[in-house]
Amino acid sequence: MTGAKSRLSRQASISSITEENTHFDQFLKVSNYEDTVRQLDIYYGIVKRQLLLYQSPITGLFPVLSTDTKIGSVRDSVYCAAAVWGLYQAYRRIDDDRGKSYELGQSAVKCMRGILECWIKQAARIELFKKNQCNAHALHVKFHLTTGNEIYSDDAYNHLQIDVVSIYLLFLVQMITSGMQIIYTQDEVAFVQNLVYYVERAYRTPDFGMWERGSKYNDGTPEIHASSIGLAKSALEAINGCNLFGEKGASWSVVYVDIDAHNRNRSIFETLLPRESSSKGVDAALLPTISFPAFATHEDLLYTEAKNNVVTKLKGNYGFKRYIRDGYKTASEDKTKRFYDKGEIKHFENVECEWPLFYMFMIIDGVFKSLPDQISTYQDLLKDRIYLDQNGDPVIPQYYYVQTEHLDKERLNPNTTPRKPSPDTGIFLWNQAMFILAQLLTGGLLHINELDPIRRYLPSYNRPRKGGRYSAFQAKFSVGTATDLVVQIVLIAESMRLQAMMATYGIQTQTPHEVEPVQIWSSTQLVKVYENLGVNHKLKLQGRPLRPIGSLGTSKVYRVCGATVLCYPLIFEVSDFYLYRDMELLIDDIKTELQFVGKYWRLSGRPTVCLLIREEHMRDPQFKKMLDLLAMLKKGYCDGVKVRVGRLQNLISSSCVEHLDFMNVLDLPSDTYTQFKQLQHDYIGYQSLTDVPRVLNYQDQLKDYSHFKTKSTYEIIETVKHVESLYAKCQLFGILLKREGGSFLVLDHSVEEHLHSIYHQAGCLRHWAAVRYTSSMLSHNVDSISPFITAVLVHGKQLTVGVIGQKETVFDKPLTPAEIQNVVYNTIQPYDVIQAVLQQEVILYCGRLISTNPELFKGILKIRVGWVLEAIRCYLEIFGHTRKLEDHSPYEVRQLLYKVLSIKEWGSKEKLTPFQKRRLEGCLCRVPQSFYHQVWDVMTRTPHGIKIKEKTLPQQPTMSNMARSELTFSLLVEEMLNCINQPEYRQLVVELLSIVSTILGRNPELVFSKVLDLEQLIKDASEMYAKDHGLHDDCVKVLMEGPKIQSTGYLARAVVNTVLKGGQLSDVELDSESCLVS
Repeated sequence: MTGAKSRLSRQASISSITEENTHFDQFLKVSNYEDTVRQLDIYYGIVKRQLLLYQSPITGLFPVLSTDTKIGSVRDSVYCAAAVWGLYQAYRRIDDDRGKSYELGQSAVKCMRGILECWIKQAARIELFKKNQCNAHALHVKFHLTTGNEIYSDDAYNHLQIDVVSIYLLFLVQMITSGMQIIYTQDEVAFVQNLVYYVERAYRTPDFGMWERGSKYNDGTPEIHASSIGLAKSALEAINGCNLFGEKGASWSVVYVDIDAHNRNRSIFETLLPRESSSKGVDAALLPTISFPAFATHEDLLYTEAKNNVVTKLKGNYGFKRYIRDGYKTASEDKTKRFYDKGEIKHFENVECEWPLFYMFMIIDGVFKSLPDQISTYQDLLKDRIYLDQNGDPVIPQYYYVQTEHLDKERLNPNTTPRKPSPDTGIFLWNQAMFILAQLLTGGLLHINELDPIRRYLPSYNRPRKGGRYSAFQAKFSVGTATDLVVQIVLIAESMRLQAMMATYGIQTQTPHEVEPVQIWSSTQLVKVYENLGVNHKLKLQGRPLRPIGSLGTSKVYRVCGATVLCYPLIFEVSDFYLYRDMELLIDDIKTELQFVGKYWRLSGRPTVCLLIREEHMRDPQFKKMLDLLAMLKKGYCDGVKVRVGRLQNLISSSCVEHLDFMNVLDLPSDTYTQFKQLQHDYIGYQSLTDVPRVLNYQDQLKDYSHFKTKSTYEIIETVKHVESLYAKCQLFGILLKREGGSFLVLDHSVEEHLHSIYHQAGCLRHWAAVRYTSSMLSHNVDSISPFITAVLVHGKQLTVGVIGQKETVFDKPLTPAEIQNVVYNTIQPYDVIQAVLQQEVILYCGRLISTNPELFKGILKIRVGWVLEAIRCYLEIFGHTRKLEDHSPYEVRQLLYKVLSIKEWGSKEKLTPFQKRRLEGCLCRVPQSFYHQVWDVMTRTPHGIKIKEKTLPQQPTMSNMARSELTFSLLVEEMLNCINQPEYRQLVVELLSIVSTILGRNPELVFSKVLDLEQLIKDASEMYAKDHGLHDDCVKVLMEGPKIQSTGYLARAVVNTVLKGGQLSDVELDSESCLVS
């Protein structure tokens, strides 16, 4: 009887917790101590019965559903551990908890260690994943519940889910900060450091995301997901400088994060928001990303936009949909198939399951953001979804679905039919875990600072300062801008005579000897140091992969094995690729570097940038511009960024200093790493530098020698001996390289040696055409091109490379440098030697520009690099420049690219003709705003599709497979337009489609009964023009040359005639109004 009584009292208290409006002023002390204990004991009972009962006693993992005794899921386990830990934190307020707090804490530790042990068994995968981020090498996220062994093969399940490893790292740091001991040994420390490497490249790793399915088509394709990148960004921020042994830790139990990898994840995450991925415009997975537990952005605008997007598009009466057209667990989903057929997702529109889980995320978000109305709204919604089980405990169904008999009705009228809770297949543990946390928070039993001890919910500048030797995210209150940040600059001259020379211009520099004992290093040496971080021979882990150190990483001062080190940035490296030889480009890069560091520095301490001035810079005709830049820096500003040029010894105290203590436990000789060497000269007066020969402008005719391909090797060698022109030589040696191979001897040297020699000679002479030609023959690659390709992709664009008229290769996902080289030298070089390197240059500049000036790329969905180069050629032709594009310096090419992309700004001022405008915009493949939406609207009225040249875009299955605002549809339209090889004609077709859309929009009764043949319409319009003007020739060219207002009139007449002649009117009651364009 007493048992029944206690159950009744518990039921009453549960229902009072779930039904009454909870007291929101949670920070007031709970007045009644006994009441607090009683409430906590109720939750302890629920946690025991609903969570811990299903925790594996061996691995510590939790299943997804309570009835599953075989499969442990890492994501669900972390959330269950978080709920158990949350209750542990709440119990710590109580003097005598009768052992409950210890039990809860250790249960959470057991789970976190169980996951760690499962993953440590897969250490070999991490090593492979660091080299190639793909599903075959991913850590598993499902394990056998009792043995911890692998349970699904890589082929049977999509294991690549970066958010899982990130959420694990995030809660690991939270729990360690609260005082729990989770990591025990040095081996485990090394392993966690490698988990950091695992998530660092989230920004360029397409994965399967929180819903384990990849793209919304569920066809086995991974995608770049904002939720995965956002969680990775948060995990990296949280774990940076964290001592895994807690307060008792040693110097070698600290985790380090590559700040540039963090910044790339941040910028790409913020670029993607409010989208989730290219196929998913909105996804509920973003809620845990932008709010608890990740708090991945503190930019109010982004947070609000993303949250509103999710709430307005996915919120329902029973929960939130995961994303639009999500077929998971719907009545119409074929449960026997792993993947969907093409077009199948159309059937799930408006009947997606609704998940109450997100109500709880919104309640917790309301607590953290102090939004009482939001809390009460979602508590009321959640109340209707709770039922009590046989123990009187509250249970929330996993999801709600539309029954088969109601599917058609719901599709037509969304939110009108009642939904059924998921069949009783056991408790959904993730729901119950979130319910516990939501209740503890709203009941005032758990403070937000106890659930988030590292204060993720606060912007970095408001978090408690971490004392100590390691960098921490402690930016000042300047999110997105650099209001009071000062970038410190140290000027290092390569030699004493260069220093003396600079002094004559009033610019004070220091030589490497003068800054001693501080050492100046190349960042490649720092990469070698970091190779030792995370090494573990027992687990066969090799430490940090050989990734370059970016601009933010080289702005820290390092303490390595007792030495103090400052690295110069990557832009000062002498690389194989020729860009470093262009002084103007270097000057531009220095400005960009300082801007970038000023804008994105988020660490405590100031950034310190080392500018390296070499003697060879003096030889450049543009050296005067470098002096102007240094004089500007001396004044304290660089394009709006505050800078301070000073002596390194004076700047170190205010710098950000990173102590690389992991090096102290290694037995390495101190001279393992080479520092930057000062040039020694017998005579150090600056006069000795005035003898340095300046580079003269080398004159060379760019004659084409391709006809030599048909001549004999002997004839080619004879010509090489006598020809003076460098450009001729590099072409002839190129032919020999292809024909005879690199080691073929000519005049006592191999062909490859000759090409290297010409490359160097042409570089010194700034003979850019010859430099590019030999660079291509030597198969050079732009350094670190991958991040630039990724930058373009995450802005919702695609890249294609290839020579016009030949096959183009689409870059629609991030690629490794080896894959890029393979594409460039297999699909471009055989048709155009110079374009193999020129197209790489353009990709690099586009990646830079799209990050700083995204508006330049408005209306361009596919950046077709071959056609962009064509646009630059057209521009040079229009303005009468005779010098060939390939003979321009890299800096000039970058400026030309900017010029053609910004045609809207100057086109009218510089009096471009309509034809020239169409030609340039056509080369860039730019379309007007809402163009793809207009094409969709035209498609709805053309049952037989749209045709141009030989390419037809059919109405079905296109419209049933896709949605109006889907990227995939826009790409399909692009593909249709890309069959047009005449840019100005392509632009006319774009104008025509906009006109058709306008006419159909104003005349809803019109439908095309035949294929909409765009080529025929243009012909008709040109014939009308010819008739009106008494002409007999083909007038398509005249249409393209005429002003837009003129061509619009004729194209509109052609459309109306077609509709009236062979078109049809839909069965609507017709009014007497005729078709109108204007």
